[in-house]
Amino acid sequence: MADFQAALSRLYGLAGRGKRQELGPMQEACAHFGHPERSFRAVHVAGTNGKGTVAAFLAAMGQAAGKKVGLYTSPHLIRCAERIRISGEPISNERLAYWIDRVLDETPDLTFFETMTLIAFLAFREAGVELAILEAGLGGRLDATNVIPPPELAVITRVAYDHMAELGDTLEKIAAEKAAIIKPGSRVVVGKLHPDALAVVKRRVEEVGATLLPLGSPEPVPGAPLAYPRLAVVGTNLAVAVTAGRALGFSVAELSRGIETINWPGRNELLHRNRRELTLLDCAHNPDGAVALSHALDPGLLEVDSRRDVALVFGTLVGKNYRAMLKRLASVVGHRIYVAPPVDRAEDPHKYLDILPGEVAPDVPTALARAREIVGIDGVVVVTGSVFLVGAARATLLELERDPPIAL
Repeated sequence: MADFQAALSRLYGLAGRGKRQELGPMQEACAHFGHPERSFRAVHVAGTNGKGTVAAFLAAMGQAAGKKVGLYTSPHLIRCAERIRISGEPISNERLAYWIDRVLDETPDLTFFETMTLIAFLAFREAGVELAILEAGLGGRLDATNVIPPPELAVITRVAYDHMAELGDTLEKIAAEKAAIIKPGSRVVVGKLHPDALAVVKRRVEEVGATLLPLGSPEPVPGAPLAYPRLAVVGTNLAVAVTAGRALGFSVAELSRGIETINWPGRNELLHRNRRELTLLDCAHNPDGAVALSHALDPGLLEVDSRRDVALVFGTLVGKNYRAMLKRLASVVGHRIYVAPPVDRAEDPHKYLDILPGEVAPDVPTALARAREIVGIDGVVVVTGSVFLVGAARATLLELERDPPIAL
């Protein structure tokens, strides 16, 4: 039996290789293992924000339809194995360790993300997955997930400014990177895109002979809202997922069950103790995500009297536009606790003091405790700014053991 901790150490040892922007090594590795990426029908999901949520919705819908569904997302909140789910459950640590060792023994030159992507393909083939929902990691054109054959559906949720060093400094350039997941014969679903980004996507659709599907209603039965989780309340994520689910042939009942049973922690997730001590976790990590979150922080939705009852715990990675995020959230929170996410490349939280007043905490548990002290048991603590901050906060609040975070 493989030693999970030893295997995980080997995997994390690849972190120094960073993010590779070419497909050749990944294509060679897939060929070495007999092309596991060709063993399932695929839905490929890209976008600046919302791609993980849409992918999770589609996986839940597929499971409701009785399909054996694989879900591949990144990064992880608590456990590395969360990145690879089969029928709603993370791959076991035992199987993950086995595949880590085998992939690193046989194809040792891959990056961390390439290794995890290949392991997902191998695990899906091993389990007999029928439908794989694959979230692109960065962009799309040169992302390791883009070695798959033409997917049944290509989905682009949003196009906004993020990762500009890798993807480009205009919406058109960023959209072109994401639109490259669209391949000949694929059907395509997109969210509400800026006209400049939409023009790029439409051009790609025409060039490769794909089919762009109209965006439909967020409800399986238009005009009949469901009791869906909070994460579906804001934005077009649900409309994109339902449109894609219809294209996959899921019935109204299957779409509805998938929406109502989705489990996607850390995305507009509300934790509480006996309906008190509410904590809202959201992985918004750029201005576009902060806009969506701000709509969810209406005092009426949170059932508090005013923004004075809401405390923000905030931290980002280096290079993120924290100024725009803080300014967007300024009108909906009354107090701010700044803290560094516990991961490499965390931004110095003292820099946020130049934007808006607040307090700096030395670590995440202290930040959560101070925020709760300020708003009391009937107030709301909001944690956002980084996936890695949300993961640390969730592990603290729920007393969960956590695999080391990694920004890959």
